[in-house]
Amino acid sequence: MGFRAAVSRFFVLFLSIIGIFRLSSQEIITAERYLETVSERYGAIRDYEARITIYSGNTEMFGTISHLSPSFLRIDFTKPSEQVIAFNGETLTVYLPEYRATLNQSITPSRRSPAGAANLATAQGLALLRRNYIPSFVTGPDPAPLETGSDEQVVKLRLSRRSVSEGFREIILNITPTTHLIRRIEGRTIADVLVRFDFSDIKINQGIPEQRFIYDSPASANNFNNFLFSDTD
Repeated sequence: MGFRAAVSRFFVLFLSIIGIFRLSSQEIITAERYLETVSERYGAIRDYEARITIYSGNTEMFGTISHLSPSFLRIDFTKPSEQVIAFNGETLTVYLPEYRATLNQSITPSRRSPAGAANLATAQGLALLRRNYIPSFVTGPDPAPLETGSDEQVVKLRLSRRSVSEGFREIILNITPTTHLIRRIEGRTIADVLVRFDFSDIKINQGIPEQRFIYDSPASANNFNNFLFSDTD
């Protein structure tokens, strides 16, 4: 072997060794660690507001969602128009304008927050996910298109339930990598129905007051209390 060939081979080997050391010095991002990072991000958010779109089967709904830590939540719908879901930490209120009905449910601390999958995009919701689901990357830790043909890039996490008691068989979280905020939640129920929540125009820490989550339904509405379960259940 000539001198130049030996030097060239040594140089290539040297670069390979440097590459290996660089690779080993980087933190290995696991799905569990990534979900923890997202949870920490939401843990630092006092309040947020966003536009929300909900797809469930053939049903499509639009509205504005407001959240105040730790558990206040409200959705004001534009479709169905005037429909409201509000949770003030103690009582869940659902106003159904089509039926002129107001549904009220008292929620004890021992029960899970009743606002459904939309509440997963909160610090409390993410804590439940970490406890009850096993995370894995759909395609790896690198961002991928939100959907086919989309220019929007997200990190996709698949959450598989630990027990059959969970309402969703699996959940896909689509997370904006630059902000660690949830862009989309896709859940498949035990009845094999796909439910999707899209969040856009997210605004955080705007100083939302608690009064926003107190909803007074129209006086003409009929009231139905404890529509989910009784206080003694």
